[in-house]
Amino acid sequence: MCLGIPGRIVELRDDTGLAMGVVDFGGVRREVCLAYVQDEARLGDYVIVHVGFAISMVDEAEAHRTFEVLREMSQLDELGWLDEVAEAAGASLGSATTVTQTGSRIP
Repeated sequence: MCLGIPGRIVELRDDTGLAMGVVDFGGVRREVCLAYVQDEARLGDYVIVHVGFAISMVDEAEAHRTFEVLREMSQLDELGWLDEVAEAAGASLGSATTVTQTGSRIP
C-alpha cells in the first residue's frame, strides 16, 4: 500500500541543482526532495510526502483532515514514528521539537 503523509515545508534549499527541504509533520521533521513541486512550493506550504518525495501540494485544512482519516483507519499505529505526528498535528504543526524514529525528542 502506498501512503502519502501531509506536512508543512519549514526549510527550502538547492542541493546541487535538486530542490530539497525540511518538512514538519506535526513536530517530526524530515529531509524531503521537493523536485516534483519545486515550481509552486514555498515556505509554510503543505505537501503530500511519499517515501521522502513531496508528490503534490495540499492546503492546511486538507492536511488536518488527512491526519484524522489516517488516525481513524489506524494506519498511524503501523507507522511507528507517525503516532506522535498524528497527536501533535492538531496542536502544533509548527513545533520545533523533532521526534526520532525511536521516539526520542530533539529540541
